[in-house]
Amino acid sequence: MKIGFIGLGIMGKPMSKNLIKAGHELVVYDIVKENVEDVVAAGAKAAGSVKEVAEQCSLIITMLPNSPHVKTVVMGEGGILEGAKEGTVLVDMSSIAPLASQEIARACAAKGVKMIDAPVSGGEPKAIDGTLSIMVGGEKAVFDEVYDVLMKMGASAVHCGDIGAGNTTKLANQVIVALNIAAVSEAFMLAKKAGVDPHLVFDAIKGGLAGSTVMNAKAPMMMDGNFKPGFKIDLHIKDLNNALETGHGVGSPLPLTAAVMEMMQTLKSDGCGQDDHSALAKYYQKLTGTEIRG
Repeated sequence: MKIGFIGLGIMGKPMSKNLIKAGHELVVYDIVKENVEDVVAAGAKAAGSVKEVAEQCSLIITMLPNSPHVKTVVMGEGGILEGAKEGTVLVDMSSIAPLASQEIARACAAKGVKMIDAPVSGGEPKAIDGTLSIMVGGEKAVFDEVYDVLMKMGASAVHCGDIGAGNTTKLANQVIVALNIAAVSEAFMLAKKAGVDPHLVFDAIKGGLAGSTVMNAKAPMMMDGNFKPGFKIDLHIKDLNNALETGHGVGSPLPLTAAVMEMMQTLKSDGCGQDDHSALAKYYQKLTGTEIRG
């Protein structure tokens, strides 16, 4: 199958490569030339514009930073809707605001284009491994149509409801991940300040109720002082902002999310926005003058 793929960043690049490995023909576009060249070297064909991708492909995947980027790529001048044929399927795998997904889907429907929102969880390591968790909103028939393609990039793909439900699910995921990382940071700093080796604390509790995929992935990074980004603080701020706006819109209070958002904003102000979100540990380092690692 010929697939268009727009957005070849930290996540999009390995995701597109997994589709190539699965035998799909890819037509790709990104504003960063080096990213395009990398994926072309893996077997893709480069397009000169977003519109050109849409003209060549009946299935298009977008993986972009935030709502305004997706709106521009889909609805803007020279965008997908200018080049797409009736019956084209758009799978937006970006993490954006649910209301934005619904707005874009209405514009697509007016042009005869079918759209689902299908954000992912797992970060760069799982994008590379092809084991992402994919949460999908939109018509079930469209989900079924692209399910096999999604499963070349993920270990699971779950239909969560109507358009926007995928991104609502992703926001719930990001709230849980952010609060979990903050809790791990706080607890491990407590151990360190009390004179107990965080490595031993981790070994002792990871198999119990406090254990989690988040702790298994992020605690070793904190203890190593390794904050190379798999998922950047700046991007998590974007997701929490979307969560807070959505919560305000539907009347669902998010006091814990707001607290962690302020922690992340502090780190961003300190120049840590490009660090991995496990760098929430640095917030506690800032408060205590102590590092978890050591």
